[in-house]
Amino acid sequence: MTDVTRILSAIEQGDEKATDELLPLVYEQLRVLAAKKLSKEPAGQTLQATALVHEAYVRLLGKGAQDWDNRGHFFAAAAEAMRRILVENARRKQSQKRGGGYERVPLDELTISITGPSEDIIAVSEALDKLAVEDQAVAELVKLHYFSGLTLDQVAQLRGIGRRTAAKHLSYARAWLRREIARGR
Repeated sequence: MTDVTRILSAIEQGDEKATDELLPLVYEQLRVLAAKKLSKEPAGQTLQATALVHEAYVRLLGKGAQDWDNRGHFFAAAAEAMRRILVENARRKQSQKRGGGYERVPLDELTISITGPSEDIIAVSEALDKLAVEDQAVAELVKLHYFSGLTLDQVAQLRGIGRRTAAKHLSYARAWLRREIARGR
């Protein structure tokens, strides 16, 4: 059992001191992942990696005891929290600008990274929610890979599947999301 898994188990049991032990163990990894995601945001981004990590951490642990099975489950929850924060930030900006003359940027064939305006983040998020209804496991894999910034090998290990299976799922998800976003245009 890793230290993170042990601490998550203690938090689940209601040990409030364990919460203080968790942040130093996962903070740097979460900050690097957040910085990686934010580097793909358009210029003028007001959200910083540190703020994104802190907000995600507060959301994860601020609700009291959680039921995390292991380290992978915790990072999946962190990926989801970061995704929601980025989407909320994009929606807030969109409501302020009401379009702002931006053009949609099609998804790159190799990645689902978002380099365009906030409307693209929202479109990807909505399509990802639809994918989760159809195939929750594939949607979780996408969140881990693209919103947490984990490598394909790390995602495969966390999900307990082979690298080739993870690659096939991501390929399927890219095509599915690309089609879904095109329908919404």
